[in-house]
Amino acid sequence: MTGRIRTAVVGVGHFGRYHADKLATLEASELVAVCDTDRERAETVAAKHGVRAVFDYRELLGEVDAVSVVVPTTAHREIAGPFLENGVHVLVEKPVTDDLADADALIRIAGQRDLILQVGHLERFSAAVQMVEKVLTRPLFIECYRIAPFQPRGTDISVILDLMIHDIDLILAFVKSPVESVDAVGAPVLTAVEDVANTRIRFANGCVANITASRISAKNERKMRIFQPDHYISIDFLTRKVVVARKGEGELFPGVPNFHIDEQVYEEADSLEREIEAFLNAVATKSPPPVSGEDGRRALETAIMITGSLQKHLEFVRARSGDTGIAQTMVNAKRPAAQ
Repeated sequence: MTGRIRTAVVGVGHFGRYHADKLATLEASELVAVCDTDRERAETVAAKHGVRAVFDYRELLGEVDAVSVVVPTTAHREIAGPFLENGVHVLVEKPVTDDLADADALIRIAGQRDLILQVGHLERFSAAVQMVEKVLTRPLFIECYRIAPFQPRGTDISVILDLMIHDIDLILAFVKSPVESVDAVGAPVLTAVEDVANTRIRFANGCVANITASRISAKNERKMRIFQPDHYISIDFLTRKVVVARKGEGELFPGVPNFHIDEQVYEEADSLEREIEAFLNAVATKSPPPVSGEDGRRALETAIMITGSLQKHLEFVRARSGDTGIAQTMVNAKRPAAQ
């Protein structure tokens, strides 16, 4: 592809308007339109960037080369599919869909038409993650905490697909081994689906990951700890601090090796800008995107495994206690389908 890439954003709510900001300023992009069913919102963002506002995404078919799809997860297949079917490259926000069959359909269409399908797992573009990848060798145990105060947006899906999916994707990228089993617990508190969850993931290569996610906490916390032979790595995403401890020369005590600690506070780059630049580059060069549709599917499949384990645990609790309250709410809640 030569020249600037004609782009648009479908869904310019809280996060979609940031996509529009980036696509309006990046040199490789020519933002031609924004789309939202909320006419006032679409017109406001369009006026900011001097582009066309549309209210039905189908008006953009044949008018753009690439599109950011930033709509509720339940609509990803419905909207991303027609763009791919009409030859438009797609960056779809995470999770790729809420259903494996829908994810498979998007991947298949993109493959048949030789199009880029990139999934918006933003953490992959974090400066912290790129620092840590330089020292990763063979993770043996990973521990993650991602907790935040309640926000009304995103509650159409569980905390697993809303927040935990970030760490699921990162861990899958770090470990590079099939998931062997999961064991999860969790509960709804303010919504009809899981608002807090914890899972333990075992990988075929022996690595174990423990992940906690909550969207009903009184504070923000985003931390990851990675243990591997001769190394301990800690990331605090909020304070932007990375600590790497490794074996050093000499002995701390007789028979106990010394250790060296390297602590760095990193300058956080614009992860969204990096993500969109990577997408545009993949479109321009027809090279594989950093986070492919297949990557998004693996994260979704793992999230569905976690949800299934959580449901089994709640059914067990209900059977043991005879309590049909919270457990029954969870069993009846809408869940991503496995097929």
